[in-house]
Amino acid sequence: MKEYDVVVIGSGPGGYVAAIKAAQLGLETALVEKDDSFGGTCLNVGCIPTKVMIHSSELYEEMSHVREHGVVVENIQFDMQLMHKRKKKIVTKLTKGVAYLLKKNKVTTYPGRGSFVDPHTIAITPGEGEPEQVKARHVIIATGSVPRELPHIKFDGQKILNSTHMLDLPEPPESLAVIGAGAVGVEFASVYSFLGSQVTIIEMLPHLLPLEDEEISQELEKAFKKRKIDYHLHSVVEEVRPGDKGMILVVKDKEGNVQELQMEKVLLAVGRAPYTDGLALDKAGLATEKGFIPVDEHCRTRVSHIFAIGDVVATPQLAHLASAEGIMVARLIAGQPVHPVNYANVPACTYSFPQVGSTGLTEQAAREKGHEVKIGKFPFSAIGKAMIEDSTEGFIKIVTDARLGEVLGVHIIGAIATEHISEMVLAINLECTAEELALAIHPHPTISEALMEAAHAAHDLAVHI
Repeated sequence: MKEYDVVVIGSGPGGYVAAIKAAQLGLETALVEKDDSFGGTCLNVGCIPTKVMIHSSELYEEMSHVREHGVVVENIQFDMQLMHKRKKKIVTKLTKGVAYLLKKNKVTTYPGRGSFVDPHTIAITPGEGEPEQVKARHVIIATGSVPRELPHIKFDGQKILNSTHMLDLPEPPESLAVIGAGAVGVEFASVYSFLGSQVTIIEMLPHLLPLEDEEISQELEKAFKKRKIDYHLHSVVEEVRPGDKGMILVVKDKEGNVQELQMEKVLLAVGRAPYTDGLALDKAGLATEKGFIPVDEHCRTRVSHIFAIGDVVATPQLAHLASAEGIMVARLIAGQPVHPVNYANVPACTYSFPQVGSTGLTEQAAREKGHEVKIGKFPFSAIGKAMIEDSTEGFIKIVTDARLGEVLGVHIIGAIATEHISEMVLAINLECTAEELALAIHPHPTISEALMEAAHAAHDLAVHI
């Protein structure tokens, strides 16, 4: 029986990154993957194909309003099949790229489902062929997550859909109900709104993107209303049943008022559940809590040589966080000094229109932690480059400690917010003050000048507003 220093189960952005990093650090590494291609949900049916659709739909929307730029285009049409073709091409190129990287770094790959025989033995059951077993000095569980259903609303793949189903619709539906206003819900709402669908969002909490800073959520609500995306907040879907033209949703608001909505398709976007089916965790001496595998600050389970990363642990379900956890664990196994992942400064990105990027504390969270808070805000409408690019919607909000000036959190809504937020992650990691950020020269003309201006605004000294 072959023995490895590390066996990784799952090849998503946590698993394949952990495997490559372990191999780079001199550990003999194996990777077990049940699907036909590497990359997990993110690369195959999540982050990457979704963002292809977002970019294509935004381009279509932009092309519909280019006449004032002097670009005259007649009879603009959108071809879903051509978009799907491009999406597949990009996904295929990236999955093959991961396969190449694994091979280049001498990671042994096993097709099939991995499960524990005992704490050090992994059984691999392929779709075809004979099962085999390998020994592992260390195991990294990186099996990811699956779309979550509700007890009274189940996916049927035809009318009631999950995020994977939404990637391959042959045509935009005439109407679409989105249950859940997290990142997945508002991203698909943006896409299909641009493609002509009448979109209605139902969210049980008070705001769209309810985990974001409240002012950011309110700005997104204004933007969606402007684009005629309807939404019902403080509301729950009590029933979904077939109707004459699709599905009927029975929606109840916080006052107890009930109404029925008739929609062609329904997207259920209420989060993702950790996927541990078939792992036989009990044979490794492990158990789950509320579906998640408990770990310490270094992602180590209660069995010291077994680690778990990514969506199977109770940390934010983000691809970049899974990768960071995978690198940390690989380095720890290799005997290198490591610092725990700073979960207080993990960027969250939503690729709606407008985009949202955030990291650190919201204003409310900062106050709840006892900080005396000072806020710096600056609108993109006052930035020349934003005017040039028709990207004046939204603003940057910096939350600082009023006494020390330290940047506690940054929240951005607007064009390329998901790119701007990286600079702010670095600022918080370095315990930057608003003054230091304001004195860092930002090039002109750029949209990123708004970061500098927002930092000035934290001292009531913004120049261009």
